[in-house]
Formats: sequence, C-alpha cells, structure tokens
Amino acid sequence: MKPVVLLDCTLRDGGYYNAWDFSRELIEDYLLAMQSIGTDYVELGLRSFNSEGFKGGCAYTTDDFIRSLSIPQGLKLGVMINASEILGTLDGLHARLQRLFCVATESPVTLVRIACHVHEFEKALPAATWLNEQGYTVGFNLMQVADRALEDITQLARKASDYPLDVLYFADSMGSMNPVHTRQVVEAFKAGWSGPLGIHTHDNMGQALANSVAAVESGVTWVDGTVTGMGRGPGNAKTEYLVLALEAQRSPTTNITPLMGVIRKHFQPMQAHYGWGSNPYYYLAGKHGIHPSYIQEMLGDSRYSEEDILAVIDHLKTEGGKKFNLTTLEAARHFYRGEPRGSWTPADMIKGRDVLILGTGPGVQAHRPALESFIRQKMPFVIALNTQKSLDDELIDIRAACHPVRLLADCDEHARLPQPLATPASMLPEDVQAALAGKQLLDFGLSVQPGAFAFHQNFAQLPTSLVIAYALAIATSGQGRSIYLAGFDGYGADDPRRQEADKIFHAYQAAAGALPLLAITPTLYELTSTSVYSLNA
Repeated sequence: MKPVVLLDCTLRDGGYYNAWDFSRELIEDYLLAMQSIGTDYVELGLRSFNSEGFKGGCAYTTDDFIRSLSIPQGLKLGVMINASEILGTLDGLHARLQRLFCVATESPVTLVRIACHVHEFEKALPAATWLNEQGYTVGFNLMQVADRALEDITQLARKASDYPLDVLYFADSMGSMNPVHTRQVVEAFKAGWSGPLGIHTHDNMGQALANSVAAVESGVTWVDGTVTGMGRGPGNAKTEYLVLALEAQRSPTTNITPLMGVIRKHFQPMQAHYGWGSNPYYYLAGKHGIHPSYIQEMLGDSRYSEEDILAVIDHLKTEGGKKFNLTTLEAARHFYRGEPRGSWTPADMIKGRDVLILGTGPGVQAHRPALESFIRQKMPFVIALNTQKSLDDELIDIRAACHPVRLLADCDEHARLPQPLATPASMLPEDVQAALAGKQLLDFGLSVQPGAFAFHQNFAQLPTSLVIAYALAIATSGQGRSIYLAGFDGYGADDPRRQEADKIFHAYQAAAGALPLLAITPTLYELTSTSVYSLNA
C-alpha cells in the first residue's frame, strides 16, 4: 500500500464560518501543530477574486500574506480556487489564472487545487496544463459525484487522464456516502484514472472517518481533514482522528500533543461559538442528498424553529436540494398543498366582536388575573396560538395553528385541549390530517406569497406562514371590530425574530381591511400599546 498523503484544509474550509478571518496567533500555532503531526500539505485558504464584503487573509491567501507568516520548515502549502471564478469570463481562463499566480519558483505555494462541479469539469481541465507549466502540483476536487452513475464517474476520470493532474479528488459533498458506496466510487474512478486519487469527506451522517479509511483501503492515497472537523455545516473528517487511524499508512513520526493544545486553545472556543459538527438535521440532509448549507443557514437564523428545519428537510427531499439557494430555502418554509381553500367562515363566530390573540410570551402568565378579568368583562373572541394554555380553558374560544410540522408535534396536545382548532385542514399533508383525526377542525385556508395580506371569506393570503399572521387573518376575514394582543413580549433589537414580527405587523396594518391593533401586555414590538389594567378600570 502506498503511503497516504495527508492534506489539512482547516483554514480554507473553516473560513466559511468566520469569513476566513483567522488571527495570526491561531494560524502560526496551527501551522506548528501541523508540522508536529507530519501533515504533508496545508491548504491555507482560497485564492479568489471575490471582493464582496469583508473577508480575512485566508480568503485570498496571497503570496504576500503567506510571506508575512512564520511558516515551519518543510511544511508544503496549498491554496484552492473555485472553477466558477476562472470560467465564463471575458478575459478567459489563462488570463484569470495569470492574475492569481506567478511561476511556482517565485511563490511560497506548492499545491493548487481547483474545486469544480461536474458541469464545470471538462471546461476547467485546461487550467491543469497552465498551472503545471508554471511548476505547481495540481489537484482537481470534483464535487457532488455521489449521486452519479458509476459509469459516468469513469468517463469523468478518463477525461482527467488527458491532462497533467497530480491528484484527482472527489468530495462527498452531501455527506451521503457510506463505506460500501465509497469503495464503489473509488473503483469507478480507478477504471478511468491511473494516477493518485484523493477524497474529501463530510460528516453529515457520522461517516467521514469511516469513508476516508475505506477509500484508503481501496487505493486512495490523498486524504483531507480539518482540525475538529471545522468546515461548512457538519464539517469534515477530523484531522486528529485521521492521524491516528492512518498511522500505519503514513511514514512521518506523529506528535499529536501540540495539536491537542491548539484544539483546546483555539478551536474548541470557536466550535462552541459557531457550532459546526454533525447533528440529526445534518444526518437527515446527508440521507436525502440535501446540501448542508441549507442546514447551516437555518441553524444560524433564530427565525427557524425545530419544526421549521424538519419541515424544510421534508420539503427539499421531495423537491430537491442538491444546490443551495436562499430563495429555495425561504420557499421551503411553506408546505401547503394546492390552491388556497377552506370550509370555515370565521365571520360566523367573530363578526362585530373584538378579538384577543394570545401569544406564547411570558406576559400572559405574568398578567393572568388581569387578562382573565378583561375577558370576562369585555367578552372578546379569544384566539390562542398553538397550544398556549396559561389561561382558563373556558375563556379561550378557539386555537390557531398552521405549521404542519408543529401540528404533527403538537397533535396529542391538541387532542386533549377542548377548543376547536383553526387550521388549513384541507391543505395539510395527509400524515398531519391523519394525526388530527377526531379533533374539531375549523378549516381556514391560506396561501403564502411575498408582500401583502389579502383577506377572503374562508382563506387568506399571507406574507409568511407564522401563526400570528394566520391569526390576524382569521380575525380580519371574520370581520372583527378590533384586535387586542397579549403575550407578544418580543425579542432583543438584534434578534431577526423581532425584525420579522415587526415586518408582519407593519404589513398587516398597511393591508386593506386591517383592524386596529393594540398590545395590552408588555411588548418590544412596534405596536400601539396600553395596559390591560387600564382596560379593567
């Protein structure tokens, strides 16, 4: 078995979390640790033209930046470029490369890897010839090949054979592979490529290390890792594990002690802050071939609850999510079937009455006696959101819930609660309908369209699927007189949930037919407010 080449790409892949802005102290401590474990190549970062927004030095990894660092003797350095940045430009591929690289003898960089998707591969391959002529070791990192037929993989490998590549990598981009599949993919590459093969694994399903080892056993001789697995989404094979697992296949003497110190000093605090690493969401994304950036984006956005994330995964596994797109992500928050429709007319219950909407904030419990007194005196029509139950059940007229995953999670609770449930029943997935069988449902339909509210007799158009928007629509389609809000305490000014809720309230108040809104318990939202105690005076 040939010795395994270990490539660590922590600063390149991990930079997706901190905009490649690593401190000089971290970089130099890390490089010393890489030398101590006998790392063959360190990929210091990207080399890029992208100047949008601030990014740190490892986003560009210029020769001058590298020369400003203390590089341990004998450590070979690499950078990665994205094929998309050198293809399809007016100045052409070679001109783009000339702007990024000088001849290798004048550069501290030894290795250049090009990351490309299958559709870019053939057009990008001539870059290998140019880089080879400049004296660089050249690698190609082929992404998203796990779902390709084995015959197609072999054909791609044959195309690579016509160019002076030093190593041909493939990436388990979705983290969906297992050791058996990994061995099959390796054999498919070997059928068309006789040179060194490399693998870059993702840890969505906890298989990154096992897949890397399986690849080595099948003939792969270059293996990627990152410290603590730092990388987009669930991260990668952990370098500290690879060093131990592949010790017999590597010749360098390994001293892991400095690396463990770097992990404790630098990487554990960053991991606690940014939260990379696998979890059940990444596992499901890997299982269904969904790009991990969807999960990373949702986990970093407090607007997405657990049920939102699970529902997005459920949507994307059907609609397809191999290519990350923010527009697709937002659309995937909404999960209703067909044209908006409903069989319940809220005006039959609400017309001419004031409406009190009970949110889930602590203000309801904190001011419970006053709210109960207000309801008994003023007799508003009371809508409680989801399973909120801080008040006496007899004072709540109906409950409103519209998110399929939230409904599925709460169906047992809804079955025990005595109030009818307003929900877009006829538009919900069959499994949710089945879970709510036996519950009295008030079928009020909805459609989610960016922009404004629109109110109809038994359905409404909403700018979001959040239940507060749904409850506001019920009150308005029901021809209520005004809307009181309790339990909408709100979030801090920097919390995106605060901003999203304010957008909903602003959009509602600007809509034709909107009713006056009045918060009667403490709120941070941009709402007209008063005190429930003044209403009871």
